[in-house]
Amino acid sequence: MKDITELERRITAALDRIGAGVEGLSRSAPAPAPSDDEGQTTAVLQAELEAERETTAQLEERVRAIQERQDTRVVQLEAELAAAMERLDRVEADRRRIKRVNDELRGSNQALREANEAGLADAALVDQAMRTELDALRAMRDSDRAEMEEILADLAPALDEGETANA
Repeated sequence: MKDITELERRITAALDRIGAGVEGLSRSAPAPAPSDDEGQTTAVLQAELEAERETTAQLEERVRAIQERQDTRVVQLEAELAAAMERLDRVEADRRRIKRVNDELRGSNQALREANEAGLADAALVDQAMRTELDALRAMRDSDRAEMEEILADLAPALDEGETANA
């Protein structure tokens, strides 16, 4: 993009110099009547100058269009990045929750095993182990649901395009 800007600046500067030179020629003292060859050469140069100005205007318009598309794409990518970061934060929170619940489950199961080895089957420990396991299953279900919702959200634009194309 810097190259395009630099080229645009150089072209504009060159056209300004050419324009100043042409204005200087037209302001100068009336020259003797040009011969036919000089008149034709001047006309050809004027036509070439006009063609160059037209080409420069077209190039400037293209540069503006490219810049506009690039700016639009950058905004779109920034929005996509923000959405992805938000999803990543939710996934990370789910991961921490699942890890915490699984750690509790391991501890509960360890206590239950130790009580069984000691011959002290404790209903409270069994109840705690079951609650912890249910919490772990709920956490996994919630994580799976969140992941499914993300997948559906990503697929929704493609499904909408398909419906529009079929209509």
